[in-house]
Amino acid sequence: MTPERRKKITKALKWLISLAIAALLLYLSFRSVKWEDFFGGLKECRFWLVLLSMAASISAFFLRAARWREIMKPLNRNIRFGETFDGINIGNISNFAFPRAGEFVRCGVISSTGKLRYDRVLGTVVLERSWDMLTLLVLLAAFLLIKWKNFGNFVSEQMWKPLSESLSFSLWWIVAAVAVALAAIAVLIYRTRKTNKISGKLSAIVKGALQGFTSAFRMEKKWRFLLYTIAIWVIYWLMSYLTMLSLPKLDALNASDAMFLMLVGSIAWAIPVPGGFGSFHILVSLALTMVYGVEYNEGLAFATLSHEAQALTMILCGVISLVRIARSNARRSGR
Repeated sequence: MTPERRKKITKALKWLISLAIAALLLYLSFRSVKWEDFFGGLKECRFWLVLLSMAASISAFFLRAARWREIMKPLNRNIRFGETFDGINIGNISNFAFPRAGEFVRCGVISSTGKLRYDRVLGTVVLERSWDMLTLLVLLAAFLLIKWKNFGNFVSEQMWKPLSESLSFSLWWIVAAVAVALAAIAVLIYRTRKTNKISGKLSAIVKGALQGFTSAFRMEKKWRFLLYTIAIWVIYWLMSYLTMLSLPKLDALNASDAMFLMLVGSIAWAIPVPGGFGSFHILVSLALTMVYGVEYNEGLAFATLSHEAQALTMILCGVISLVRIARSNARRSGR
């Protein structure tokens, strides 16, 4: 078997495993649903609010594209907003095919313009996603600190306890051993970078990624990056709030409840299954049931509306960007 064929089979197996996990989570989410109640809840939906949520989602894509461009400006000021917007959109739909693939795909969208090397673009993506993860953790910690009496039990019993129980003493030793092994490999690559071609190439990739990562320190208007980040997360909250308002049976919930559901949903999207399918449905539904005493069917109706509205928006914007790039390439090749 050739190395290329082995690589293709490995990728296919990874995709099938992640797809199987998503299917299992979807099955667990919907297995006890009372379908009459579920569809009855959807029939009462105020769909114009869901459409507003989808419009808000598009504005978040614009802001993410603008923020990403700010990070890359110190590396190349000629990168256009349209290119980063297309990169964000195509990256989003790539995640439906394979989890986390979108982050690498959008690097390829920018590097294909010839304006920035792939490794440098990758560094900016690592920076952006790290910043978003930090923001999520800070928001979650602050929210739970303020609202621990309301939401602490769900986090400790339904999220933290199962996770901590699954991490046995032996597993921590395995993690430590892997960390030591990776550190040793990194040192070996660094020391042999001038005498070994593979080490030299890997070292160059890491160096380029670090240059992209540190580009934030050279941004001329760092305040703009912060404003974009704040605006993005405000819109994420607004999307959750509008979807919540669309279901009459959730009218008793308020803006702070929408914030909690947004944070839970963000964690669910981060779980490595294609497009958040299954993980989003089950976590958000459990949050509504365990914290608010909402009937499971109603909670699942909210989770389904919220996820599918976001997924549809991502797919539509992704298709538009693919068409834009195809037309642009056709015009260039026709010259």
